[in-house]
Amino acid sequence: MKTELRIGHTGNLQQKPASPFKRILAAMVGVALMLCAVVASAADISLPAVNLGDTSFLDGVAYPGWLVEETLGYYHAGRFEDPHGDRVAGSNKLTAVSATTHIAYISKYRLMGGFWGAEVLLPLADVDLETSFGPKDRERGAGDLIVSPFILQWTDQKLFGMPYFQRLVVNITLPTGKYDRGRQVNIGNNMVSISPYYAFTIIPTDKLELSARLHYLWNSENDDPFVGLGAGTVQPGQAFHANYAASYEVIKGVRLGINGYALQQLTEDKVDGRSQANSEERVFGIGPGIKWSGNGLSLNLNSYFETGAENRPEGTKVVFRLSKVF
Repeated sequence: MKTELRIGHTGNLQQKPASPFKRILAAMVGVALMLCAVVASAADISLPAVNLGDTSFLDGVAYPGWLVEETLGYYHAGRFEDPHGDRVAGSNKLTAVSATTHIAYISKYRLMGGFWGAEVLLPLADVDLETSFGPKDRERGAGDLIVSPFILQWTDQKLFGMPYFQRLVVNITLPTGKYDRGRQVNIGNNMVSISPYYAFTIIPTDKLELSARLHYLWNSENDDPFVGLGAGTVQPGQAFHANYAASYEVIKGVRLGINGYALQQLTEDKVDGRSQANSEERVFGIGPGIKWSGNGLSLNLNSYFETGAENRPEGTKVVFRLSKVF
């Protein structure tokens, strides 16, 4: 019999029969950066957190040199959605605050016409989860380290006569973050994730730009999953997710625009190698943004309002990003 976990009044783990109408991820932190997987109920496994809206305007534009960047994210969800996109009853909320340090280097060495580079990202997070159907926990700490030994950046191309920038990156998330199989919320994932992405920016006019970043996500098995699952291994499914944005330079150095993201899980989660039916996640987000830049420094403020969620929370997100190029 499938079970889902709850916290008893004494703080001890208890078990109760799982209702098919409450089959939902206990939590999935949809915050900046790829931080932490929040452990799910026995019926479901959550995807690790991925880049949903953490990049936006002029995303494909980069040149040889150094980048130092700090991204602050705030995410709050006041409702959780089941596999059919219907709201799970009760008072359920998830709040996550994050900070990610990003250092990247693009060399002048060319490979296939693009400049080769590498990057590293280290996230910190504070995650607070409260649900009526079971899981309640709060955790703070360092997330999993994200590294990329392979960046290719193209800077001097044209598409239909318009300036076209593009970048190909392979990111690898390592299981270095804070993780405890006895906790319902974790900052680390205890697994390896590989996420190649393709980013581009096209500039139709001197003022207008259109950008997007397209990701594919693959996750390895977690061989030490949350103890309440009663499983030897769990493996989140594969997924596609994308960021998109358009902005217009209203005055020199200041851009206003719209930005959004989409996530669609492509394969079912697995518990002990067995696929879990109706476990795929889905969500969309859209909102306004502003960017200021000058003298190698840039500030971005982007907000998102989510809709169409399935098997995950649905809420709002704000991202502030400070970048300096050398």
